[in-house]
Amino acid sequence: MEKVRILLVDDDRQNSEFLRKFLEVEGYEVTYAENGRKGWEAFSAAKPDLVLLDVNMPVMNGFELARLIRERDLGVLIFFLTDRTEKADRLKGFSLQGNDYIPKPFYPEELIAKIKERFEHRQSTSSTRMTIGQTIFDRNLSTIEIDGTVQHLSARQSEILALLAQNIGQTVERDTILQSVWGNDSYSNSLALNVQITYLRKMLEADTSVSIVSLKKRGYILEVNNG
Repeated sequence: MEKVRILLVDDDRQNSEFLRKFLEVEGYEVTYAENGRKGWEAFSAAKPDLVLLDVNMPVMNGFELARLIRERDLGVLIFFLTDRTEKADRLKGFSLQGNDYIPKPFYPEELIAKIKERFEHRQSTSSTRMTIGQTIFDRNLSTIEIDGTVQHLSARQSEILALLAQNIGQTVERDTILQSVWGNDSYSNSLALNVQITYLRKMLEADTSVSIVSLKKRGYILEVNNG
């Protein structure tokens, strides 16, 4: 199996060196950069499958680097690793099409589990592709393609869309989504679900045959009009 290539961009050299060694022991190929500008310079040569980004960095911060990366590459995964945990920061990370937002401090084992979850289907020759109206949804790659334009979904957005797509035209209860995607139906997770549905609607808006309909206090229906 080809090694997963990771670009780690963080100005904390000591912790980054520890994390780099941990990732390499797990079999990943890691390139390190100490700030956003050097991370951008390393991006083309490293050809990473995954970028691990701190947010607070000198010269160029993680959000600025993520924007540049997304302008060039919609397929590479981006995980933010940061101590900036305010709601506005998390929303900004996802608005830049980050795939995960992991607060510091975190356990390296937790990060490894998230990476493995994303790449465990890498060897499979057949991806899980679904056609929803004019949209091609690939759950393994967490992408949607509309008229040749590919957009990358976060892990939770992909899970939510998969639940809706498996039940087209039927109500999927909010509690079902919350338990399946977040593991519980807490108030904060309920608010997060509202946010993710908003992002999904925006991503799907180019496909006028598809809509996510809200049923107040009940759930959502993915409707497809092929007429």
